[in-house]
Amino acid sequence: MTIDLTRRTLLHLAGASSLGAAAIAAAQAEGTAGGSGPTFANRTPMRIGMVTLRVRNLDLVADYYRDAIGLTVMQRSATSARLGSGGVALLDLERRESAAREARNAAGLYHTAFLMPTRKDLARWLVHAAKNKIPLSGFADHLVSESVYLDDPEGNGVEVYADRAPETWKWDGGSVAMATDQLDIDGLLALTDTRTTNYAKAPDDLRIGHMHLRVGDLEQADRFYGDAIGFDPTRKRSGAAFLSSGRYHHHLGINVWQSAGAGPRDDTATGLAWFSLEVATQQILEAQTLRLQQAGAPAAAIENGIETSDPWGTKLRLIKV
Repeated sequence: MTIDLTRRTLLHLAGASSLGAAAIAAAQAEGTAGGSGPTFANRTPMRIGMVTLRVRNLDLVADYYRDAIGLTVMQRSATSARLGSGGVALLDLERRESAAREARNAAGLYHTAFLMPTRKDLARWLVHAAKNKIPLSGFADHLVSESVYLDDPEGNGVEVYADRAPETWKWDGGSVAMATDQLDIDGLLALTDTRTTNYAKAPDDLRIGHMHLRVGDLEQADRFYGDAIGFDPTRKRSGAAFLSSGRYHHHLGINVWQSAGAGPRDDTATGLAWFSLEVATQQILEAQTLRLQQAGAPAAAIENGIETSDPWGTKLRLIKV
C-alpha cells in the first residue's frame, strides 16, 4: 500500500496518469525512445566536471539545487553560489538579475544529468522527491540507465539517474542499445523505506554523468564534439546524437529537436555559461589543443587547461586533473 501510494504521488508530481505517459514525457525530455567511489562515467579518460549557469534569481535556484537535488552549498555570496557533493564542486550559479531568458529554440542547455552512485540512491532520492512534492517531468528506463526528469525554477533541464552495470549494456560495434521504456518505479521503491525519507543530502559520490545540449546543426556539432574534442559516437537517432569517452554510453547528448538552424547564443542571457570536461592526461589535453587549432576553433589558455566554444558559442573548459 505504501509503495502504491508513493508511486501515485510520483506520477502526480510528473503530471502523468500512468507510467506509460511518464515514459512519453521522458522521451520528450531525453529524446532516446553500485558501490562506493566514482562511477564508471567518471573514471573514463574524459568526463564531465562541473557546470556554470547564469540565473536571474540566485537564491531561488541555489535553494532548489540544495533542497531538491541535495547538493551542498560550498560558497555563497550576493552574486554567486557554488554547490557540490562530497567536497567536489559540481555547479556554479552566477547572478544575472536583468538577463533575458534564453529561448527554448536557442542553442544551449537541454539538461544537466546528475548521476547517482547506486540504484538504491536513486530510490532514496525518489522518496525524497515525493515527500517534498518536487515537480517532475518524466521517468524512463533507457536500458543502460534509469532516469527521472525535472526542471529547475528557471527552466534549466535536470536529469537524475542511475546507471545499470556496464557489463549489461548491449553494444553492436561502436553503438550501444538505448531506449525509452517505462521505469520500474515499484522495483526502485522496493529498495528503500517509502514511509520516510533518509535523503538528507546527495551521496558524496554523486557526480554529473553527462550533459545534453541543444545545437543548431547536428552534423556540425558532431564534427566539433567528435573530431575536435575527441569524443566517440555511441548512438544516433532522428535529430540527436550521443558521444562518450572510454565506452561510456554517453557523456554528451546533442539534439536539434527545438533548435534546428539556431544562430549564435546570446552570452548575456540566462542558461548555460560553460561546462568543464576533465581529461586524465596531459597527452589528451595536447591532442585536443591540436585538433581545435586544426579545426579553426578557439583554444584559449586557462589554468590547467584550455577554453573553447562550440559553433553556437557554448563554452567548454578542458581541464587536466
